[in-house]
Amino acid sequence: MRCGIDSVEISRIEKLIADHDREGLLRFFSADELDYADTGQNKAEKLAARFAAKEACAKLFPRETALGHIEPVDFHVIRGGHGDPQVGTSERAEAVLNQHQIKEIGLSITHTDKSATAIAVAQPQPIESPWYGKLAYRIIKKRQHVVLENLNRVFGKSLAPDQIRAIAEGFYAHFIRFFVEAFLFNFKTQAQKEKYVRIEGNDNLMAALEKGKGALLLTGHFGNWEVATVGAIGNHSDYFGRFHFIRRPVKPPFINKLVVRRFEKNGFGVIEKIDSVDRIVSLLEQNNIVVVPYDQGGGKKFGIEAEFFGHKALSFKSLSILARTTGAPVLPTSCWREKDGTHALGFDKEIELLDEGPTRKIVAENTKRFNQALERIILRHPEQWIWMHKRWKGVS
Repeated sequence: MRCGIDSVEISRIEKLIADHDREGLLRFFSADELDYADTGQNKAEKLAARFAAKEACAKLFPRETALGHIEPVDFHVIRGGHGDPQVGTSERAEAVLNQHQIKEIGLSITHTDKSATAIAVAQPQPIESPWYGKLAYRIIKKRQHVVLENLNRVFGKSLAPDQIRAIAEGFYAHFIRFFVEAFLFNFKTQAQKEKYVRIEGNDNLMAALEKGKGALLLTGHFGNWEVATVGAIGNHSDYFGRFHFIRRPVKPPFINKLVVRRFEKNGFGVIEKIDSVDRIVSLLEQNNIVVVPYDQGGGKKFGIEAEFFGHKALSFKSLSILARTTGAPVLPTSCWREKDGTHALGFDKEIELLDEGPTRKIVAENTKRFNQALERIILRHPEQWIWMHKRWKGVS
């Protein structure tokens, strides 16, 4: 059980209010917190309680706070349906909670006429895996050492060994369901497909396309990408023919032809990685959507070293170069399976990219930001990513 506690003198917050206008206070509080404090009386007391709550939440994660991965401002207090205080998080804080498998943070705040005190309690998220995942974990030994090595690299400092094993078991269960779902999906009616798969964040993609420069979708092997992409895009006829996937050809050639035919049948274009730059630029100029798998290693020839889950990894530099050359926005995109067995395809908000300075610095910084986006996606549903891939290969 993790518990954080903090106390703040109200006079300290009174001075903070006196020294800063609203814009300055936004460095410490969310807009909603300031709006709430402005209602009625006791503004300093209200903000002091929230300041203490932020500090208490940050104390739940001393390592990440010390490393600068999160700050107290990454947490904010929201009011529940009954007026009870609840904790909201930034993207950075959400990722830290997911890495520690924390379901939510319970919060209690109070104040006297001189100080405000807050207690934050982290409530764990139970990690469960079905019986067939546990069975597959024990039977299928091929590359199991790679799966466990990768999981320990990511979660070794935040989860216990039995929790890491539970994620591994969930990963094996996920892939069993993956192939069963992909097979059964072919026999569903259109009405069933519409209920089975949905799109989230469609407004983010539409906002990107309104710029007229196309869109680059940063994605990877998340969830059941075979079912979610076909089902979700198939439910939106206005997207038919606008999605183009960059992919390596598979062997033997006749299998590759079958895969390409399936893509084209469902309204997707296929871009072979070799000599693809001119075609990608042309598609973006026509305001189309190019899907870029980014979760595998870039290799020494095409990659650049960038941090991924706290460890150096070779990542493709081509996406950063394409984004800078074309001006196309980059959106993190993922698929995932819900607890009820349905699937979702989600488009996150556009990544803010560095666009000034030396080219080498721009590529390095934007590649880092791309990896951070991938980290957040993976941590939301860690059992639904391909842990068998040697993502950190080639870096000492």
